[in-house]
Amino acid sequence: MSRRRLAIITAAVLAAASLTACGGSDDPSGGSARTLTYWASNQGASLEADKQILQPELDRFEQQTGIKVNVEVVPWSDLLNRLLAAATSGQGPDVVNIGNTWSASLQATGAMVEFDDATLAKVGGRDRFVPAALAAAGAPGKPPAAVPLYSLAYALYYNKKAFADAGITTPPATWEQVAEAGRKLTGGGRWGLAVEGANPSENAHHAFTFSQQHGGEWFDSAGKPTFDTPQNVAAVKRYVDLMATDKIINPSNAEYAQNQSVSDFANGKAAMLLWQAAGANLQSQNMAADAYGVAPVPFLAAPPPGGRKVNSMVAGINIAVFKHTRNPDAALEFVKFMTSDAEQVTLNKTYGSLPPVTTAASDPAFAAPEQKVLQETLAATAAPLPQVPDESTFETLVGTAIKALFADAASGKPVTEESVRQKLSQAQQQMR
Repeated sequence: MSRRRLAIITAAVLAAASLTACGGSDDPSGGSARTLTYWASNQGASLEADKQILQPELDRFEQQTGIKVNVEVVPWSDLLNRLLAAATSGQGPDVVNIGNTWSASLQATGAMVEFDDATLAKVGGRDRFVPAALAAAGAPGKPPAAVPLYSLAYALYYNKKAFADAGITTPPATWEQVAEAGRKLTGGGRWGLAVEGANPSENAHHAFTFSQQHGGEWFDSAGKPTFDTPQNVAAVKRYVDLMATDKIINPSNAEYAQNQSVSDFANGKAAMLLWQAAGANLQSQNMAADAYGVAPVPFLAAPPPGGRKVNSMVAGINIAVFKHTRNPDAALEFVKFMTSDAEQVTLNKTYGSLPPVTTAASDPAFAAPEQKVLQETLAATAAPLPQVPDESTFETLVGTAIKALFADAASGKPVTEESVRQKLSQAQQQMR
Protein backbone atom coordinates (compact mmCIF):
# COMPACT_ATOMS: atom_id res chain seq x y z
CA MET A 1 0.00 0.00 0.00
CA SER A 2 1.40 3.41 -0.93
CA ARG A 3 2.06 5.95 1.75
CA ARG A 4 -0.45 8.33 0.22
CA ARG A 5 -3.20 5.68 0.19
CA LEU A 6 -2.41 4.78 3.80
CA ALA A 7 -2.55 8.47 4.78
CA ILE A 8 -5.98 8.85 3.22
CA ILE A 9 -7.34 5.76 4.99
CA THR A 10 -5.82 6.85 8.30
CA ALA A 11 -7.36 10.30 7.94
CA ALA A 12 -10.70 8.68 7.25
CA VAL A 13 -10.52 6.65 10.46
CA LEU A 14 -9.45 9.63 12.54
CA ALA A 15 -12.14 11.89 11.13
CA ALA A 16 -14.98 9.36 11.00
CA ALA A 17 -16.51 10.53 14.23
CA SER A 18 -16.79 14.08 12.96
CA LEU A 19 -18.61 12.94 9.83
CA THR A 20 -21.49 11.12 11.48
CA ALA A 21 -24.05 13.88 10.99
CA CYS A 22 -22.35 16.22 8.57
CA GLY A 23 -23.47 15.16 5.14
CA GLY A 24 -26.42 15.24 2.87
CA SER A 25 -25.64 11.63 1.92
CA ASP A 26 -25.78 10.02 5.35
CA ASP A 27 -28.03 12.38 7.28
CA PRO A 28 -31.74 11.69 6.83
CA SER A 29 -32.55 15.37 7.08
CA GLY A 30 -29.85 16.10 4.51
CA GLY A 31 -31.05 13.38 2.17
CA SER A 32 -34.12 15.36 1.20
CA ALA A 33 -34.14 16.40 -2.43
CA ARG A 34 -34.46 20.01 -1.21
CA THR A 35 -31.61 20.07 1.33
CA LEU A 36 -27.84 20.26 0.83
CA THR A 37 -24.91 20.22 3.24
CA TYR A 38 -22.10 22.65 2.42
CA TRP A 39 -18.64 22.77 3.95
CA ALA A 40 -17.26 26.29 3.53
CA SER A 41 -13.62 27.15 4.15
CA ASN A 42 -12.69 29.83 6.70
CA GLN A 43 -12.20 32.98 4.61
CA GLY A 44 -12.95 35.72 7.14
CA ALA A 45 -11.74 36.77 10.56
CA SER A 46 -13.43 33.82 12.29
CA LEU A 47 -15.68 30.82 11.69
CA GLU A 48 -18.63 32.73 13.10
CA ALA A 49 -17.92 35.74 10.88
CA ASP A 50 -18.05 33.47 7.84
CA LYS A 51 -21.35 31.99 8.99
CA GLN A 52 -22.82 35.50 9.31
CA ILE A 53 -21.53 36.44 5.85
CA LEU A 54 -22.78 33.31 4.12
CA GLN A 55 -26.16 32.77 5.78
CA PRO A 56 -27.99 35.65 4.03
CA GLU A 57 -26.75 34.36 0.68
CA LEU A 58 -27.88 30.82 1.47
CA ASP A 59 -31.27 32.18 2.53
CA ARG A 60 -31.50 34.01 -0.79
CA PHE A 61 -30.71 30.78 -2.65
CA GLU A 62 -33.46 28.97 -0.74
CA GLN A 63 -35.94 31.74 -1.56
CA GLN A 64 -35.06 31.48 -5.26
CA THR A 65 -34.98 27.70 -5.58
CA GLY A 66 -36.64 26.12 -2.55
CA ILE A 67 -33.37 24.30 -1.81
CA LYS A 68 -32.14 24.63 1.77
CA VAL A 69 -28.38 24.68 2.44
CA ASN A 70 -26.96 23.73 5.82
CA VAL A 71 -23.50 25.28 6.10
CA GLU A 72 -20.57 24.36 8.31
CA VAL A 73 -17.49 26.58 8.20
CA VAL A 74 -14.45 24.31 8.58
CA PRO A 75 -11.09 25.67 9.79
CA TRP A 76 -8.17 25.20 7.42
CA SER A 77 -6.34 23.08 9.98
CA ASP A 78 -9.07 20.43 9.67
CA LEU A 79 -10.39 20.86 6.14
CA LEU A 80 -8.04 18.68 4.08
CA ASN A 81 -8.22 15.66 6.40
CA ARG A 82 -11.99 15.90 6.57
CA LEU A 83 -12.26 16.14 2.79
CA LEU A 84 -10.03 13.10 2.34
CA ALA A 85 -12.03 11.20 4.93
CA ALA A 86 -15.29 12.05 3.16
CA ALA A 87 -13.77 11.02 -0.17
CA THR A 88 -12.72 7.65 1.22
CA SER A 89 -15.84 6.88 3.23
CA GLY A 90 -18.41 8.11 0.74
CA GLN A 91 -20.10 9.97 3.57
CA GLY A 92 -20.10 13.69 4.13
CA PRO A 93 -21.31 16.91 2.56
CA ASP A 94 -22.77 17.50 -0.87
CA VAL A 95 -20.82 20.64 -1.79
CA VAL A 96 -17.42 21.76 -0.46
CA ASN A 97 -14.86 24.52 -0.72
CA ILE A 98 -11.33 23.32 -1.45
CA GLY A 99 -8.02 25.10 -1.68
CA ASN A 100 -7.21 25.11 -5.39
CA THR A 101 -3.81 23.53 -4.73
CA TRP A 102 -5.58 20.36 -3.54
CA SER A 103 -7.57 19.92 -6.75
CA ALA A 104 -5.46 17.18 -8.32
CA SER A 105 -5.05 15.34 -5.01
CA LEU A 106 -8.79 15.22 -4.39
CA GLN A 107 -9.47 14.42 -8.04
CA ALA A 108 -7.19 11.39 -7.74
CA THR A 109 -9.51 9.90 -5.11
CA GLY A 110 -12.24 9.60 -7.75
CA ALA A 111 -14.75 11.06 -5.30
CA MET A 112 -15.38 14.43 -6.94
CA VAL A 113 -17.78 15.28 -9.76
CA GLU A 114 -15.72 16.20 -12.84
CA PHE A 115 -16.82 19.31 -14.71
CA ASP A 116 -16.70 18.15 -18.31
CA ASP A 117 -18.24 20.45 -20.91
CA ALA A 118 -21.75 19.11 -20.30
CA THR A 119 -21.47 19.64 -16.55
CA LEU A 120 -19.86 23.06 -16.99
CA ALA A 121 -22.80 24.03 -19.18
CA LYS A 122 -25.11 23.44 -16.20
CA VAL A 123 -23.26 26.14 -14.21
CA GLY A 124 -22.89 28.64 -17.04
CA GLY A 125 -20.21 27.21 -19.30
CA ARG A 126 -16.42 27.14 -19.50
CA ASP A 127 -16.15 30.68 -20.86
CA ARG A 128 -17.52 32.18 -17.64
CA PHE A 129 -14.31 31.39 -15.79
CA VAL A 130 -10.88 33.02 -15.98
CA PRO A 131 -8.73 30.41 -17.78
CA ALA A 132 -5.86 30.52 -15.27
CA ALA A 133 -8.28 29.97 -12.39
CA LEU A 134 -10.01 27.07 -14.13
CA ALA A 135 -6.60 25.52 -14.89
CA ALA A 136 -6.02 25.28 -11.13
CA ALA A 137 -9.15 23.17 -10.65
CA GLY A 138 -7.85 19.76 -11.66
CA ALA A 139 -5.03 17.72 -13.13
CA PRO A 140 -3.71 18.72 -16.56
CA GLY A 141 -5.47 16.92 -19.38
CA LYS A 142 -8.51 16.04 -17.31
CA PRO A 143 -11.84 17.83 -16.81
CA PRO A 144 -11.72 20.12 -13.75
CA ALA A 145 -12.74 18.50 -10.46
CA ALA A 146 -14.21 21.81 -9.26
CA VAL A 147 -14.84 25.35 -10.48
CA PRO A 148 -13.21 28.54 -9.15
CA LEU A 149 -15.02 30.51 -6.45
CA TYR A 150 -12.55 33.07 -5.07
CA SER A 151 -9.23 34.07 -6.68
CA LEU A 152 -6.31 35.15 -4.52
CA ALA A 153 -2.63 35.99 -4.66
CA TYR A 154 -0.02 36.94 -2.10
CA ALA A 155 0.96 40.56 -1.52
CA LEU A 156 3.22 42.48 0.85
CA TYR A 157 1.29 44.63 3.35
CA TYR A 158 3.18 47.37 5.14
CA ASN A 159 2.37 49.83 7.91
CA LYS A 160 2.62 53.34 6.43
CA LYS A 161 3.31 55.16 9.69
CA ALA A 162 5.95 52.67 10.80
CA PHE A 163 7.68 53.06 7.45
CA ALA A 164 7.54 56.85 7.62
CA ASP A 165 8.86 56.89 11.20
CA ALA A 166 11.78 54.68 10.11
CA GLY A 167 12.54 56.92 7.12
CA ILE A 168 11.58 54.25 4.58
CA THR A 169 9.97 55.93 1.60
CA THR A 170 9.08 52.98 -0.64
CA PRO A 171 8.07 49.38 0.02
CA PRO A 172 10.85 46.83 -0.46
CA ALA A 173 11.03 45.21 -3.88
CA THR A 174 13.73 42.63 -3.06
CA TRP A 175 14.26 40.23 -0.16
CA GLU A 176 17.49 42.01 0.63
CA GLN A 177 15.49 45.24 1.02
CA VAL A 178 12.96 43.38 3.19
CA ALA A 179 15.76 42.37 5.54
CA GLU A 180 17.23 45.90 5.59
CA ALA A 181 13.86 47.55 6.18
CA GLY A 182 12.91 44.91 8.72
CA ARG A 183 15.95 45.67 10.85
CA LYS A 184 15.04 49.36 10.89
CA LEU A 185 11.46 48.53 11.84
CA THR A 186 12.25 46.03 14.59
CA GLY A 187 12.34 47.36 18.14
CA GLY A 188 10.18 48.83 20.87
CA GLY A 189 7.81 45.87 20.91
CA ARG A 190 7.43 45.79 17.13
CA TRP A 191 8.96 43.39 14.61
CA GLY A 192 9.72 43.93 10.96
CA LEU A 193 7.70 41.02 9.56
CA ALA A 194 5.09 38.54 10.79
CA VAL A 195 4.68 34.99 9.43
CA GLU A 196 2.73 31.80 10.23
CA GLY A 197 5.70 29.60 11.06
CA ALA A 198 3.64 26.64 12.33
CA ASN A 199 1.18 26.58 9.44
CA PRO A 200 2.32 23.88 6.96
CA SER A 201 0.26 25.20 4.05
CA GLU A 202 1.52 28.78 4.45
CA ASN A 203 5.09 27.48 4.69
CA ALA A 204 4.68 25.35 1.57
CA HIS A 205 3.21 28.25 -0.39
CA HIS A 206 6.22 30.44 0.40
CA ALA A 207 8.60 27.55 -0.25
CA PHE A 208 7.09 27.24 -3.73
CA THR A 209 7.57 30.94 -4.50
CA PHE A 210 11.12 31.10 -3.16
CA SER A 211 11.94 27.92 -5.09
CA GLN A 212 10.67 29.45 -8.33
CA GLN A 213 12.84 32.51 -7.74
CA HIS A 214 15.84 30.24 -7.12
CA GLY A 215 15.18 28.17 -10.25
CA GLY A 216 13.89 25.11 -8.41
CA GLU A 217 11.02 22.64 -8.74
CA TRP A 218 9.34 20.43 -6.15
CA PHE A 219 8.42 17.68 -8.62
CA ASP A 220 10.03 16.57 -11.88
CA SER A 221 8.17 16.11 -15.17
CA ALA A 222 7.17 12.58 -14.14
CA GLY A 223 5.61 13.82 -10.89
CA LYS A 224 8.41 12.50 -8.65
CA PRO A 225 9.47 14.68 -5.67
CA THR A 226 12.69 16.68 -5.93
CA PHE A 227 12.59 18.29 -2.51
CA ASP A 228 16.26 18.39 -1.52
CA THR A 229 17.82 19.98 -4.61
CA PRO A 230 20.34 22.79 -4.03
CA GLN A 231 17.80 25.29 -5.39
CA ASN A 232 15.13 24.22 -2.92
CA VAL A 233 17.58 24.16 -0.03
CA ALA A 234 18.64 27.73 -0.85
CA ALA A 235 15.00 28.79 -1.22
CA VAL A 236 13.85 27.42 2.13
CA LYS A 237 16.94 28.76 3.90
CA ARG A 238 16.31 32.27 2.50
CA TYR A 239 12.76 32.17 3.90
CA VAL A 240 13.66 30.81 7.36
CA ASP A 241 16.66 33.16 7.56
CA LEU A 242 14.24 36.07 7.86
CA MET A 243 13.95 34.83 11.45
CA ALA A 244 17.19 32.90 11.92
CA THR A 245 19.71 35.35 10.46
CA ASP A 246 18.01 38.65 9.68
CA LYS A 247 16.10 38.50 12.98
CA ILE A 248 13.19 40.59 11.74
CA ILE A 249 10.54 38.01 12.78
CA ASN A 250 9.50 37.48 16.38
CA PRO A 251 10.59 33.97 17.46
CA SER A 252 7.06 33.44 18.80
CA ASN A 253 5.90 33.34 15.16
CA ALA A 254 7.33 29.82 15.03
CA GLU A 255 4.14 28.80 16.84
CA TYR A 256 1.68 30.82 14.73
CA ALA A 257 -0.84 28.79 12.74
CA GLN A 258 -4.22 30.49 13.23
CA ASN A 259 -3.79 33.87 11.48
CA GLN A 260 -2.02 35.43 14.48
CA SER A 261 0.40 37.14 12.09
CA VAL A 262 -2.50 39.12 10.62
CA SER A 263 -3.54 40.19 14.11
CA ASP A 264 0.02 41.24 14.94
CA PHE A 265 0.12 43.40 11.82
CA ALA A 266 -3.31 44.89 12.49
CA ASN A 267 -2.34 45.72 16.08
CA GLY A 268 1.01 47.31 15.25
CA LYS A 269 3.16 44.46 16.55
CA ALA A 270 4.62 43.85 13.08
CA ALA A 271 5.30 46.34 10.30
CA MET A 272 5.06 43.94 7.33
CA LEU A 273 2.94 40.95 6.41
CA LEU A 274 2.85 38.45 3.53
CA TRP A 275 -0.77 37.42 2.98
CA GLN A 276 -3.54 36.64 0.53
CA ALA A 277 -6.16 39.43 0.40
CA ALA A 278 -5.77 40.56 4.01
CA GLY A 279 -7.84 43.75 3.70
CA ALA A 280 -11.17 42.40 4.95
CA ASN A 281 -9.48 40.68 7.88
CA LEU A 282 -7.58 43.85 8.79
CA GLN A 283 -10.76 45.90 8.61
CA SER A 284 -12.49 43.48 10.98
CA GLN A 285 -9.66 44.16 13.45
CA ASN A 286 -10.16 47.93 13.16
CA MET A 287 -7.14 48.70 11.00
CA ALA A 288 -8.13 51.47 8.61
CA ALA A 289 -7.51 50.92 4.91
CA ASP A 290 -5.36 54.07 4.70
CA ALA A 291 -3.10 52.84 7.53
CA TYR A 292 -1.36 50.29 5.33
CA GLY A 293 -0.03 49.97 1.82
CA VAL A 294 -0.07 46.96 -0.48
CA ALA A 295 2.83 46.06 -2.76
CA PRO A 296 3.88 43.01 -4.80
CA VAL A 297 5.77 40.28 -2.97
CA PRO A 298 9.52 40.95 -3.42
CA PHE A 299 11.98 39.14 -5.69
CA LEU A 300 15.64 38.23 -5.32
CA ALA A 301 17.95 41.11 -6.15
CA ALA A 302 20.25 38.83 -8.15
CA PRO A 303 18.41 35.64 -9.12
CA PRO A 304 20.60 32.62 -9.92
CA PRO A 305 20.55 30.95 -13.37
CA GLY A 306 17.09 29.57 -14.01
CA GLY A 307 15.45 31.87 -11.48
CA ARG A 308 11.92 32.85 -12.46
CA LYS A 309 10.03 36.09 -11.97
CA VAL A 310 7.35 34.49 -9.78
CA ASN A 311 6.20 36.08 -6.53
CA SER A 312 3.00 34.21 -5.74
CA MET A 313 1.25 30.94 -6.26
CA VAL A 314 -1.99 31.12 -8.24
CA ALA A 315 -4.07 31.05 -5.09
CA GLY A 316 -7.76 30.60 -4.73
CA ILE A 317 -10.73 28.65 -3.46
CA ASN A 318 -12.69 26.25 -5.63
CA ILE A 319 -16.18 24.85 -5.11
CA ALA A 320 -16.70 21.13 -5.71
CA VAL A 321 -19.41 18.47 -5.55
CA PHE A 322 -18.99 15.00 -4.10
CA LYS A 323 -20.14 12.13 -6.29
CA HIS A 324 -21.83 10.58 -3.27
CA THR A 325 -24.40 13.39 -3.09
CA ARG A 326 -28.00 12.21 -3.36
CA ASN A 327 -28.90 15.57 -4.87
CA PRO A 328 -26.58 16.17 -7.85
CA ASP A 329 -28.94 18.52 -9.68
CA ALA A 330 -29.51 20.63 -6.56
CA ALA A 331 -25.77 20.66 -5.85
CA LEU A 332 -24.98 21.96 -9.34
CA GLU A 333 -27.75 24.53 -9.00
CA PHE A 334 -26.02 25.76 -5.84
CA VAL A 335 -22.64 25.92 -7.61
CA LYS A 336 -24.27 27.96 -10.37
CA PHE A 337 -25.72 30.33 -7.77
CA MET A 338 -22.39 30.78 -5.95
CA THR A 339 -20.62 31.57 -9.23
CA SER A 340 -23.34 33.90 -10.52
CA ASP A 341 -22.34 37.51 -11.15
CA ALA A 342 -24.30 38.88 -8.18
CA GLU A 343 -22.87 36.40 -5.68
CA GLN A 344 -19.37 36.73 -7.07
CA VAL A 345 -19.45 40.48 -6.52
CA THR A 346 -21.04 40.20 -3.07
CA LEU A 347 -18.76 37.51 -1.64
CA ASN A 348 -15.47 38.51 -3.24
CA LYS A 349 -16.04 42.14 -2.26
CA THR A 350 -16.70 41.06 1.33
CA TYR A 351 -13.63 38.82 1.50
CA GLY A 352 -11.34 41.12 -0.47
CA SER A 353 -10.64 38.38 -3.02
CA LEU A 354 -11.10 38.57 -6.80
CA PRO A 355 -13.88 37.04 -8.89
CA PRO A 356 -12.64 34.20 -11.10
CA VAL A 357 -15.76 34.81 -13.22
CA THR A 358 -14.97 37.01 -16.21
CA THR A 359 -18.21 39.00 -16.19
CA ALA A 360 -17.82 39.97 -12.53
CA ALA A 361 -14.12 40.80 -12.55
CA SER A 362 -14.63 44.25 -14.09
CA ASP A 363 -17.02 45.42 -11.37
CA PRO A 364 -15.89 48.70 -9.72
CA ALA A 365 -15.84 46.87 -6.38
CA PHE A 366 -12.48 45.41 -7.39
CA ALA A 367 -10.71 48.62 -8.37
CA ALA A 368 -9.16 49.34 -4.94
CA PRO A 369 -5.34 49.42 -4.64
CA GLU A 370 -5.22 46.05 -2.88
CA GLN A 371 -7.23 44.32 -5.60
CA LYS A 372 -5.18 46.01 -8.32
CA VAL A 373 -1.98 44.52 -6.89
CA LEU A 374 -3.59 41.09 -6.67
CA GLN A 375 -4.93 41.35 -10.23
CA GLU A 376 -1.56 42.37 -11.63
CA THR A 377 0.21 39.59 -9.74
CA LEU A 378 -2.21 36.94 -10.99
CA ALA A 379 -1.92 38.25 -14.54
CA ALA A 380 1.85 38.53 -14.74
CA THR A 381 3.94 36.99 -11.95
CA ALA A 382 1.94 34.15 -10.33
CA ALA A 383 2.39 30.45 -11.11
CA PRO A 384 0.27 27.43 -10.18
CA LEU A 385 1.53 24.92 -7.67
CA PRO A 386 2.21 21.48 -9.20
CA GLN A 387 -1.12 19.85 -10.12
CA VAL A 388 0.02 16.35 -9.20
CA PRO A 389 -1.87 13.80 -7.08
CA ASP A 390 0.65 14.10 -4.23
CA GLU A 391 0.47 17.92 -4.04
CA SER A 392 -1.46 17.93 -0.76
CA THR A 393 1.10 15.56 0.77
CA PHE A 394 3.87 17.89 -0.43
CA GLU A 395 2.22 20.79 1.41
CA THR A 396 1.97 18.75 4.59
CA LEU A 397 5.49 17.30 4.54
CA VAL A 398 7.49 20.28 3.28
CA GLY A 399 5.37 22.71 5.31
CA THR A 400 5.99 20.64 8.44
CA ALA A 401 9.72 20.48 7.71
CA ILE A 402 9.81 24.28 7.53
CA LYS A 403 7.80 24.45 10.75
CA ALA A 404 10.58 22.45 12.42
CA LEU A 405 13.22 24.79 10.97
CA PHE A 406 11.38 27.81 12.33
CA ALA A 407 11.27 26.09 15.72
CA ASP A 408 15.03 25.61 15.52
CA ALA A 409 15.50 29.28 14.65
CA ALA A 410 13.24 30.37 17.51
CA SER A 411 15.25 28.33 20.00
CA GLY A 412 18.55 29.71 18.76
CA LYS A 413 19.65 26.52 17.01
CA PRO A 414 21.62 27.30 13.81
CA VAL A 415 19.73 26.84 10.54
CA THR A 416 22.35 25.74 8.02
CA GLU A 417 22.25 24.47 4.45
CA GLU A 418 22.88 20.99 5.81
CA SER A 419 20.08 21.15 8.37
CA VAL A 420 17.68 22.39 5.70
CA ARG A 421 18.79 19.64 3.31
CA GLN A 422 18.27 17.00 5.99
CA LYS A 423 14.74 18.16 6.72
CA LEU A 424 13.83 18.25 3.02
CA SER A 425 15.42 14.84 2.41
CA GLN A 426 13.38 13.36 5.25
CA ALA A 427 10.24 14.86 3.77
CA GLN A 428 11.09 13.44 0.35
CA GLN A 429 11.68 9.98 1.81
CA GLN A 430 8.24 10.09 3.43
CA MET A 431 6.69 10.66 0.01
CA ARG A 432 7.92 7.28 -1.25
